[in-house]
Amino acid sequence: MIGVNPLSVQKEIDVIMDYGDPEVTGGVSVFDKAFDDKFYYNGDDLGAVYTSEKTSFRLWAPTASEAKVVFYSSWDSLPVKERAMVRDVQGTWVLETAGDYHGVYYTYRVKVGTSWNEAADPYAKAVGVNGDRAVVLDLRRTDPERWTGAMPPFSSPVDAVIYELHVRDLSIHPDSGIQHKGKYLGLAESGTRGPGGIPTGLDHIAGLGITHVQLQPIYDYSTQSVDETKLDEPHFNWGYDPKNYNVPEGSYATDPYAPASRITELKQCIQSLHDRGLRVIMDVVYNHVYDGYLVNFTKLVPGYYLRYNPDGTFSNGSFCGNECASERPMMRKFIVESVLHWIREYHIDGFRFDLMGLIDVDTMNEIRRRVDEIDPSILMIGEGWNMGTVLPEDRRAHQGNAWRMPRIAHFNDGIRDTVKGDTFIFGSKGFVGRGGGLEDGVKRGVVGGIRYSGSIEQFADEPVQNVNYVECHDNHTLWDKLDISSAVESEEQRTQMHRLASAIILTGQGIPFIHAGQEFMRSKNGVENSYKSAIEINWLDWGRCASRQNDVLYMASLIKLRKSHPAFRLRTAQEVREHLNFEAAPAHAVAYTLRNHAGGDSDRHLYVLYNANAEPISLELPDLGAWQVHYGNEFVQKLGNNKLEVHGTGMVVLNITS
Repeated sequence: MIGVNPLSVQKEIDVIMDYGDPEVTGGVSVFDKAFDDKFYYNGDDLGAVYTSEKTSFRLWAPTASEAKVVFYSSWDSLPVKERAMVRDVQGTWVLETAGDYHGVYYTYRVKVGTSWNEAADPYAKAVGVNGDRAVVLDLRRTDPERWTGAMPPFSSPVDAVIYELHVRDLSIHPDSGIQHKGKYLGLAESGTRGPGGIPTGLDHIAGLGITHVQLQPIYDYSTQSVDETKLDEPHFNWGYDPKNYNVPEGSYATDPYAPASRITELKQCIQSLHDRGLRVIMDVVYNHVYDGYLVNFTKLVPGYYLRYNPDGTFSNGSFCGNECASERPMMRKFIVESVLHWIREYHIDGFRFDLMGLIDVDTMNEIRRRVDEIDPSILMIGEGWNMGTVLPEDRRAHQGNAWRMPRIAHFNDGIRDTVKGDTFIFGSKGFVGRGGGLEDGVKRGVVGGIRYSGSIEQFADEPVQNVNYVECHDNHTLWDKLDISSAVESEEQRTQMHRLASAIILTGQGIPFIHAGQEFMRSKNGVENSYKSAIEINWLDWGRCASRQNDVLYMASLIKLRKSHPAFRLRTAQEVREHLNFEAAPAHAVAYTLRNHAGGDSDRHLYVLYNANAEPISLELPDLGAWQVHYGNEFVQKLGNNKLEVHGTGMVVLNITS
């Protein structure tokens, strides 16, 4: 923690962990289930509700014996005034102030036990620089000139092609050709060009043909990661340490000191993406907070919002120091309403839930239900890892409980590790590197993680619950992984392996997901966990992109292939079982057909071959008609009489049109 006296921090922690006077709550402990029965507040007016005539404040703080609103003139000024709040229903406190408070900074002060704690409003929709004080804003004044609303409905999650991106990575490279480097507005720029005149930024992304841009955290995250007052110094962080959930991160704004800047500029960014036909997925971290002691939740209602072990220590399945107690009604309410805020105020089209396995099943289903009331086409995907936590296993939103959460998708780490090799064993060879006995693992991903037959089954009831990927922001990039595990291979051979891995993801059933830069074999110079690495490690290298334009075109062709064939986007598990047949293939190869106009495809039959063999192989084709080469002609040596001979690592697609 930079610039903070450790002794003062410890003193603050000791004060915060006073859980209050039992007399205030009628003898009910904050840890008791009866606390929720007694104090759950179901209103929709928590936080500051603004009009030009008055602003109304409502704070939930049942354990407080007194509460105040403290007003400031700026992010770092002394208090201008304090106003006492009045205790109201269900553990809430209220204050109504006459006049126009637009632009006024405020915090809450609560007396818990014998101590006073001060914190920003958890429900704040705007904050000052570094997020330590909330700000009253008329959010309508933050709308851009053109703010047209959400995208048209999206037919099915399996029609999506998701592209994961960090706002800063996109534009910070010196050759990006983007003016607003590292900013929301940088992602909004069009017409930008890089080395050799290649399109960069938004033009590059749109040119790939993807449908959804998934932005790594854009909510306000901890100053311990990025200090918004020191942006002239080199800085980088992924942002998985939430501070203010309902406010955009200020380091991506042109002026983090102006509370409206980050809001308006994020909206401009989203509008620009929507104008290009691109939907926006928000990466959200509702499983833990940046600091369990110092976060506003704990200062205002100590002991309530986070999970605790029997010995009183924080449950730490997140490995970030704490976990949010999503199963507690007021925490669940906060999470649900936060998601809805991002949809209504920012027109977000989807959510990726970090460490979703730490969130409880009921909360995830409640989010899905409430989101459906607005727009059922909004995507919900998440990391369904089964983490160690005090939450009972049958309540965790992990892969094993996918059947309890219809229409919520889980990342498929099985296909990830099968295709490229075990993520955590750096030298492990995957299917594309000719690792042994991995064919069934590929098949499990190809069918969309469903129960297909025999050993070909995973966690999904339906393909819409499955996200296929081989690379994301976590761990080595695919190129760096192959550089380690297949170091003896030539660069040309590793390029073919990389292309085959992407081809498997883009033609498999379920929802395909690619990482920004995967299209040009992105490298982080072998850095495995780059969450706070140098900018030069994390940026999108537009010079590398320029030198690998053939690879970019290959990725675009894979996306076009997927989008032009409904057979690769079957809606239901039953359709997959009816239309997808695995065919005979030698070791290090997987072949299958999609038969009888699968999914309404214009082609009668498709034959798909994933071949990791470097040497020539020969295959018998099913006798369904006259096969033609549809994709991957460069690998085909001979085709005829229901025989196919191929040479080289890559994907081949054949078709029969009638």
